[in-house]
Amino acid sequence: MPYVSHTNQDLMSMLKGLGPDYLNKLRELIPEALRSTSELAIPGGLSEQETDSLLRGIASKNTPVSELSSFLGAGAYDHYVPALVRNLLSRSEFFTAYTPYQPEISQGTLQAGYEYQTLICQLTSMDVSNASLYDGASATAEAVLMALRIKKKATKVLLSAALHPEYREVVRTYLAASDAEIIEIPYDPKSGETSIDELLKLDIEEGDVACLVLQSPNFLGVIEDIAKHTSFIHEKGGLSIGVVVEPLSLGVIMSPGEKDADICVGEAAGFGTPLAYGGPYLGFMGVREKFLRQMPGRLIGETEDADGVRSYCLTLATREQHIRRDRATSNICTNEGLSALAATIHLSSLGKDGFKNLALLNFSKAHYLAKRLRKSRDIFMGFKTTHFNEFTARFALGTDIDMILKRLYDNGILGGINLKKYYSELDRHLLICTTEMNTKADMDLFVKIVFECLEEKPWQKP
Repeated sequence: MPYVSHTNQDLMSMLKGLGPDYLNKLRELIPEALRSTSELAIPGGLSEQETDSLLRGIASKNTPVSELSSFLGAGAYDHYVPALVRNLLSRSEFFTAYTPYQPEISQGTLQAGYEYQTLICQLTSMDVSNASLYDGASATAEAVLMALRIKKKATKVLLSAALHPEYREVVRTYLAASDAEIIEIPYDPKSGETSIDELLKLDIEEGDVACLVLQSPNFLGVIEDIAKHTSFIHEKGGLSIGVVVEPLSLGVIMSPGEKDADICVGEAAGFGTPLAYGGPYLGFMGVREKFLRQMPGRLIGETEDADGVRSYCLTLATREQHIRRDRATSNICTNEGLSALAATIHLSSLGKDGFKNLALLNFSKAHYLAKRLRKSRDIFMGFKTTHFNEFTARFALGTDIDMILKRLYDNGILGGINLKKYYSELDRHLLICTTEMNTKADMDLFVKIVFECLEEKPWQKP
């Protein structure tokens, strides 16, 4: 649709409707202390070539992330995106209607969504998946709302303290206007797992609790034993929600579905979508078939048209866009269709064996780095449990982790996340992640710089 600006006649008509004093009335809405008394220092217009040159000059002051070796994780994982993903994303059969309300002209979009749902079900060992959600955090919150709808009389929601802190914050925001009570379950300070002992101490009657939300591997990098927590919550009449922020881990560890969870949600942007500041991300959700009608978002199904030809259509879409607002299960107004397609292409290109091999590569790199770091007398494993591609390192008392991170950055390395930002008691703990993007040379340089810093102890110098 072409952009048609307002004509002079349109402008005069609007000004006439506003009246001659509208600018003064508008000005009165602004506090006097904030009103400008001089002309704005707005430079004159530039040509296209001049604008391009100016912006390139500004951009050149940035340090490209591609030039840095990153050991950051915490929900945003740097995986290699094959060239075929971008190539296939641009094919014309996927450039159909933005929202697939009319299946006859949206078969490319619908089939891609159907294949995505199939892959998510295979990954999570769940019966049904929707056609994607915004991101892992909002998918987790939607799962909690879903549990509250299913368990109508329940008012308590149990959140693991080892669930991603930002995911917990989003859940709290979603539930702020509800009557639900959020109870946070501490993690075990030795193992880093969600404490089953603290869970058993809770004074909860059967039917009081809607769900327990557990992440594995959790935010501390620890692989949780979801099965024992699921058994507890089922005895109390609630649902088990498994959160997987790094779904590549499912190549080597059992999925929440295999551990008897009722709902599995998480973040899948690591498949096919490169890291960028702020997103986009890709929330996924898989559920047991008996909860199908309470699942938010869109569900795409396979059918046949009048001529018996295989075709695809929206089977369930219990959103406020599609049905009466009071019957909607969610106010999500769209999905991450392009990112879901990218994930579908990436996963399909890997195949079952490729997926497992990539997971093993990530696993082995993290364990190689952890083993190298443990050779220092000032570094210990934060928790005595197994990890995937992310782990917590605990430094000796008095170590200034921020100073170590600064030294690493000065050498072109994003060294990890200081956990004191999220957990005050973990003020000597560093969350470190490796993926296939980290070479042996990257990891060896990481260790070399950290060891030099620990030897010099610059934080002790006046």
